[in-house]
Amino acid sequence: METTDTLRDYYANIIGSVGDGVLVTDRDGIVTLMNPAAEELTGMSRRQVQGQPFSIPFRKARILVEMVERTAATGMNISDYENVVLLTGGHPIPVSAATSPLLLESGERIGVILILRDLTNVRELERAVRQSDRLSALGTLAAGLAHEIKNPLGGIKGAAQLLERELSDDNEMREYTRIMLKEVSRVNRIVEELLALTSPRKLKLEPVNLHRIIGDLIKLQRRAVGDRKVAIQQQFDPSIPSFLADEELLSQLFLNLIKNAVEAVEESGLVRVATRVHADYRMTQQGERRTRMVAVDIADDGPGISAEQQEQLFTPFFTTKSTGTGLGLAICQKIVSEHRGLLKVQSSPGKGTVFTVMLPIIQ
Repeated sequence: METTDTLRDYYANIIGSVGDGVLVTDRDGIVTLMNPAAEELTGMSRRQVQGQPFSIPFRKARILVEMVERTAATGMNISDYENVVLLTGGHPIPVSAATSPLLLESGERIGVILILRDLTNVRELERAVRQSDRLSALGTLAAGLAHEIKNPLGGIKGAAQLLERELSDDNEMREYTRIMLKEVSRVNRIVEELLALTSPRKLKLEPVNLHRIIGDLIKLQRRAVGDRKVAIQQQFDPSIPSFLADEELLSQLFLNLIKNAVEAVEESGLVRVATRVHADYRMTQQGERRTRMVAVDIADDGPGISAEQQEQLFTPFFTTKSTGTGLGLAICQKIVSEHRGLLKVQSSPGKGTVFTVMLPIIQ
C-alpha cells in the first residue's frame, strides 16, 4: 500500500506537469503548492510564495486575492476571463483565473485551488479577427470607390495623352500634361492597390522554399541600400521544410516588410530577418491534423512606433511615411490572412520594431 508521502509526491508531479499555473492554499490561506507554470506566469518562485499567506505575495493582484478569499469563505467556484493582468518582468500578461474549493472525500473544505491560464495568444488571435473584420468592412467601401474612380481616371489619362500629342516639344503646356499623366498614374496605382486589397483571390498553392524567397529579397535589398550604412542580417532555422503557399504573394508580403524595416533605420542601422518554428501556436481546421506554425521576425533598430500608431497600422490609408499610400501593411495583413496565418507587431518609441509573420506549415 502506498504511503501518504508517496501519494503526495505523485500528485505534486502531476500538478507540476500541467501547462496551466496552479496554486493551492490551505484552510488558513497559506500557499502549500505552486507549480512551475505558475512560477513562470507570476514571475515569483516557490521559495518566495510557499508558506506565505496568499494575500502577501499577491497583494498587487487584488482580484486574485478576493477570488481566493471568497472561495475559501463560501466554497463557490469563481472564474474571471477578462479582468486579470499579471505584471511579469515588467510586461503585462492577460490571464484567465478560476478558483475552486479543495475538498476531502467527506466534502470538508480544506483549502482553495487557483488555476491561471496565459491568454496572450488568445488575445492576439482576437485582435487578428478584429483587424480582419475591420478590413472586410472597409474593403466593401473601397471596392466600390475603386471601380467608380477607375473609369473617369481612364478618360482623364486618354485626354491628357491626346493633348500632349497636339503640343509642340517647346510648348510650356507639355510640362503640365506630363504632371497630369504622372499624377494619374499615381492615383491609378492606389486604385490597383485598393482592388488588390478588396478583391477575393484564389491562392496558387505550391511547395515553396521560404528561405530561398526571403534570401533573394534580402540580396535585392542589400543592393538597394546603396551608400547607407544599413546592415541586413539573416538567421534561418534549417529545420523548416518546404510548405504549401502562394510564392508570388509571399514574395510581395516579405518584400514590403523588409523594405519598411530598411526605410525605418534611415541612414544607418540594423535589420534582422529570422525564421523559427513557433512552438506556442498550432492551427487546425475541421478534418485536418494540427499544423505547426513557422514564424518570420523582421526586426529593425529604428525609432519605433507609438502604441497609438500601432492600433492603426493595418488600417487602409493610415501611414507614418510622407510618401506612402497607407495600403502596404493592409495588403500584407490580407495576404497573411489568406494563408490562415497571423501578422503582429511589437514596438516602442526608441527601441525599434519587430513584425512577426506566422504561417501554417501545410505539406
